[in-house]
Amino acid sequence: MRSAEYPLPGQTLLHLSDTHLTAEGARLFDLVDGTERLARALTVFEASGITPDAIVFTGDLADLGEPAAYSTLRGLVEPFAERLGARVLWVMGNHDDRGAFRERLLDEAADLRPIDRVDEINGLRVITLDSTVPGEHYGELRDEQLEWLRDELATPAPLGSILAMHHPPVPSVLPLAVSVELRDQLRLAEVLRGTDVRAIIAGHLHYSTFATFAGIPVSVASSTCYSQDLTVPTGGTRPQDGAQAFNLVHVFDDTVVHSVVPIDVPRTLEHIDAAEVRRRLSADGIGPFSARSADAPTEPIARHR
Repeated sequence: MRSAEYPLPGQTLLHLSDTHLTAEGARLFDLVDGTERLARALTVFEASGITPDAIVFTGDLADLGEPAAYSTLRGLVEPFAERLGARVLWVMGNHDDRGAFRERLLDEAADLRPIDRVDEINGLRVITLDSTVPGEHYGELRDEQLEWLRDELATPAPLGSILAMHHPPVPSVLPLAVSVELRDQLRLAEVLRGTDVRAIIAGHLHYSTFATFAGIPVSVASSTCYSQDLTVPTGGTRPQDGAQAFNLVHVFDDTVVHSVVPIDVPRTLEHIDAAEVRRRLSADGIGPFSARSADAPTEPIARHR
């Protein structure tokens, strides 16, 4: 018998983005119900039986920043997270309102300060960075935010860090997205280069894409409500009611694996259940996966900037 090349992942994150919920049942483009689309995504995920350590939403949670939309979001997500035994990490997006976001999602007093946060999950540090500019759709980071981030990263986490933000520091393949990109990205690169940040996860673009930034892998999750059609004639943009997806992030000792999961697929071709998988592995002389390391701390820690 031989063991698999990798043990089970140390942490698993469910990464969703751009839910764009609205109040009172309003529909995006008069067609798309963001609440129904998110509920569908959560149902699909829960049926898998996967138990993530955390659920990360990377921004544009409410399409118009309406307080009632955040209440609807929380009402959907918190019971789901409780059933899975997972923590929920919220990230600000350019469509979000900081005051309503703080009041309805964080149970804090409303103000306009950036919502930056650190959560530690079994030795993995997840840093939430607010890249939004009130009243604008482009992204930007203040001097004090970058200084805070530099200070936080000065002390490595036991299992490294993941940075979660809304505006991804990557080139966009759609020209119009340049108008809403993260500005002055080199300033962020100077802070991140050489630190323990193992991955950057983001949203904003409404399509799944991957790149590197300051030597760090970047993974952008698509939207749960609608996506951008990358087959649009060159130079244009064409939102579509299809190709909605979420990402799974599996954190191993030596690597981080990002996987795109479509929410709806036309048909299933075959189902090999877990018992049959185990039988086939055993027949191939492959032993059970080894468990993740028991050396990491297990108590979750959270703190705000």
